[in-house]
Amino acid sequence: MTTRTAGIDVIRSFLKAMEPGDYDKAMALVGPDCVYVNVPISEITVVGPEAMRGLLEPFFAPVLENEFVVRTMVCDGSVVVVERTDRHRLEGGWIELPVVGVFEVVNGLIVSWRDYFDPAVLSPLFDALAS
Repeated sequence: MTTRTAGIDVIRSFLKAMEPGDYDKAMALVGPDCVYVNVPISEITVVGPEAMRGLLEPFFAPVLENEFVVRTMVCDGSVVVVERTDRHRLEGGWIELPVVGVFEVVNGLIVSWRDYFDPAVLSPLFDALAS
């Protein structure tokens, strides 16, 4: 298996695990020093799978269903760029968030992850978290 294929496979597996909220499976693909940066919300930067899970699990708690629709996935060395639509179903319906994620995969583990998106689209999700 080539490095390119391996990196793409890791990211596909990670996103598939995140859809149903299987954090154990998803975090098993994350390196111990992985840095996650939620770029539009610059104060959100965490290091390591435990911190990542501590951020993501409560964030997705009000979400009834997740779907990560991959539009484009490309790989250059250890870097995998994913253009996707993150779909989150809340009690009031679906929120669709266009996202570009930039991952680095080394030795089968995600060692960095940055997501880029328009945070205004998430207002309904933030409103649900506040209530």
